[in-house]
Amino acid sequence: MQENRSNKITNINDYRKQRARLSDERTTDRKTIGRKITDNKTTERKASERKASERKTSDRKQPSPTSSKIRKTKQVDFMLMLMILSLVLFGLVMIFSASYYQAIDRYADMFYFLKRQGMWVFLGIFTMIVIMNINYKLWGKVSMIAYVGSIGLLGTVLVMGFVAKGAARWFKVVGGASIQPSEFTKIAVILFLANLLCKKDGEKMTGTDIIKYILYLILPVLLVMIENISTSLVILVIGVTMLFIKIMDVKVLYITSAICVIGYMALYYAVPMMNLTEYVPEKYKSRIHRIEVWLDPWADPQGAGFQTIQSLYAVGSGGVWGLGLGESRQKLGYIPEAHNDIIFSIICEELGLVGATVLIFVFLMLIWKGIKISTRAPNMYSSLVAIGITTMVAVQVIINIAVITNTIPVTGMPLPFISYGGSSLLTLLISMGILLNISKYAKE
Repeated sequence: MQENRSNKITNINDYRKQRARLSDERTTDRKTIGRKITDNKTTERKASERKASERKTSDRKQPSPTSSKIRKTKQVDFMLMLMILSLVLFGLVMIFSASYYQAIDRYADMFYFLKRQGMWVFLGIFTMIVIMNINYKLWGKVSMIAYVGSIGLLGTVLVMGFVAKGAARWFKVVGGASIQPSEFTKIAVILFLANLLCKKDGEKMTGTDIIKYILYLILPVLLVMIENISTSLVILVIGVTMLFIKIMDVKVLYITSAICVIGYMALYYAVPMMNLTEYVPEKYKSRIHRIEVWLDPWADPQGAGFQTIQSLYAVGSGGVWGLGLGESRQKLGYIPEAHNDIIFSIICEELGLVGATVLIFVFLMLIWKGIKISTRAPNMYSSLVAIGITTMVAVQVIINIAVITNTIPVTGMPLPFISYGGSSLLTLLISMGILLNISKYAKE
């Protein structure tokens, strides 16, 4: 009995020891499993952190598909910059060549006009560099101020402006220089109308919207037209082009083309028969007479037709290769103020058909660059501003060359970047600064 009791106690002790051992093993297993789970979580966390870090590094090295479409290297279009500077420097050369005879005759200083234009070139290039580093979006915010300010200046110059050649277009400033508000109105109108059209971005313009746009366009056109028909025409064409680009309706193109053709035919056929000089105020009779002279310059060869005839002589006498730089004969008192709007005729005479063709080709390349920047602009506002600036340059080139070749009546329109004149050059270089800034953000 006692032995059996002893055996039972031994078995109970063994059983307890076995249970304790099993409990310890389970505890150990739990700790091991917990440690493994913890290690796995730590490993997974480190792996995810490593992947996130690699992803950030990859994102920094390779932009996302959306951001890669827009070039954000802050580099302007080098070819456009080169063409602008080339035209400006070529303009200085031709201004000196065309003006030194008149400068000696009037001021006893052959560099008189060159020095004055050189100051405007320096100011213009400096301003262009500053503006091309200002984000184009800023101009949308101040476009209303620019528009209202330009309207105010146009009204003021009609009352208080300096009268020259029978027209009040200029303000006298320090140093005897003058500025022409209508030139700066071009930029103000472009910025304001682009901002106005962008308020309907993604929406179809209604008839009311178009009427409102036309009213904003017509106001500066009418104010400029009082003293300067050619500049008012430029502003009008700019506005119509921007509207066409916005709505992309061929009806606008057809209507505009029809108006231009009808207007041209009316000038060519109707004006001579109607004898309008009897019905217009004395101040504007000279404009009607210009149209009559355009139809037949040799009817008044020593009067209103003199400049047209002499410029045609210059174009024709240049031949294919030209007489040589500085060798023009027509600038020796035959063409009045040859360094101004009529300078293209001197280019044809001195550099010939080849030189004139190269110059026109450079203008075409600049216009093509402007259109390219417009099509690749990051948004509708910048696209409209770019096409407005490009249209401004294109229309001025067309009008100037058309006047020289007697394709249209004589009107005062400087050849962009080439003709003598501070307001025109400064306006062009300011607009080029805006266009260069837009080129920084152009889509690839």
